[in-house]
Amino acid sequence: MNKFLFKHIDNSGLIIFRIVFGLLCFLESFGAILTGWVKRTLLEPQFTFSFIGFEWLQPLPDSWMYAYYILMSIFGLLIMVGYKYRFSMLMFAMMWTATYLMQKSSYNNHYYLLALLSFIMVLLPANRYASVDVKLNPLLKKISMPSWCKWIFVVQLFILYTYASIAKFYPDWLNASVPELLMKGKASLPVIGSLLQHSTVHYIIAYGGILFDGLIIPLLLFKPTRKYAFFASIFFHLFNSVVFQIGIFPYLSLAFSLFFFEPKTIRNMFLKGKPFYNSDEIIIPKYNTILISLLSVYFLIQVALPLRHHFFKDNVLWTEEGHRLSWRMMLRAKSGRIKYSVIDANTNNNIPIKLNDYLTKKQQRSATTKPDVIWQFAQHLKQDFAKKGVAVKVYVKSYVSVNGKPSKQLIDPKVDIANEEWYHFKHHDWILPSK
Repeated sequence: MNKFLFKHIDNSGLIIFRIVFGLLCFLESFGAILTGWVKRTLLEPQFTFSFIGFEWLQPLPDSWMYAYYILMSIFGLLIMVGYKYRFSMLMFAMMWTATYLMQKSSYNNHYYLLALLSFIMVLLPANRYASVDVKLNPLLKKISMPSWCKWIFVVQLFILYTYASIAKFYPDWLNASVPELLMKGKASLPVIGSLLQHSTVHYIIAYGGILFDGLIIPLLLFKPTRKYAFFASIFFHLFNSVVFQIGIFPYLSLAFSLFFFEPKTIRNMFLKGKPFYNSDEIIIPKYNTILISLLSVYFLIQVALPLRHHFFKDNVLWTEEGHRLSWRMMLRAKSGRIKYSVIDANTNNNIPIKLNDYLTKKQQRSATTKPDVIWQFAQHLKQDFAKKGVAVKVYVKSYVSVNGKPSKQLIDPKVDIANEEWYHFKHHDWILPSK
């Protein structure tokens, strides 16, 4: 194991990846301001639905979130040029993760991936060449890196894509009804909008997605298929970029190819002036046992988290329990309607509320179909009325449709949700059965 992980290889791929990664961090952060994402998601809401347990993470007041994102974008540029690299990378990782945990109305698996990658990048010697740090301190300069610096990306991607593929093996995906629903919202796209409405395209998306996710990493690792897999990746990720408009992430996914091609190829393409390392030294550091232990624990967690929904009662597509952090990407379409009944606990009088007074339209979608968000909003209502000196109960009537099927009642209307406890590893019986 030591020989495999600590054999040195040329570091050209990591150096170029750092430059691309920093640029993409800058574009994602500054782009969130320019596109209005920061305003819509963090400034306009009265409060945000953070991950449960992180309610203390709320957006900064007034326009300070703009300053927050500008600072993140600056750290992205510093990562790109390799200045104060580890500090800049750590600051970006913490700031990005804080915003990820701060709100989930715009939940995206790619945001989670960027948080993981940012902390991984803190550990890597990605500033040892073509960086300001090396200009300021030439002793930092190196043309090699231990092999684990490459394989940490390969294993992370293998876990991600494998779970993404496996999750698609369920009836609504296999009969292409989910891709059909997803494409209905893309009918207005110029040129390709009408094409995306054909059933043949829906089946290509359904089974192409399964095959791509399941095979892309093995095909990139296998030299005879590497080029073909790379061209398939270009098509797949550009399609996602155009159709789903998911920011930097298709381009980040393409950047991972740097770890699959031969280092000499990467050096010849991007760093022609850099000496090529081919000595294959094995340099085992004093901290090797600690590093192997940390990586083992990390990847065990990565393997375990996507499995946890199997230990909850009922279907994850209905309950959402175990959905997040599980690489379950674009697997279902949900819609519904909801009514929150707030009852004065002392007088039993019904206190009318309007969702528009509390939530943005985007938040209302989550607070209609997702049980954890429904529970959080009930807690918010309870706390809001408590500040006015009124103890309340909150009952919910929620009807939800999954993948276009007939609506069913999601929440037990007889349960006071505001006075229920939340359990991270236990099913909540107030979520009614899907069947």
